[in-house]
Amino acid sequence: MAGSIISQTEVSGITAHGFWLLLEDEELFVPFSQFPWFRSASVEEIFHVEHPQPHHLYWPELDVDLDIASIKHPEQFPLVAR
Repeated sequence: MAGSIISQTEVSGITAHGFWLLLEDEELFVPFSQFPWFRSASVEEIFHVEHPQPHHLYWPELDVDLDIASIKHPEQFPLVAR
């Protein structure tokens, strides 16, 4: 299908403080302190991540949408939801 993301996105590890996300050619850390929606999620829910658009990630079981820039530069995206 034209325009589909072909690179694999995967969670490469989970710690008590957050999880590592392998995205294309880089690994990003997603800390629970800055992304509290994942704190009480199951391992299965965190591992089920979709990459529907080039700059967008989605966790369907958690109904969490994140712009990749918010992971790379969380200081530019103040937390507005609890």
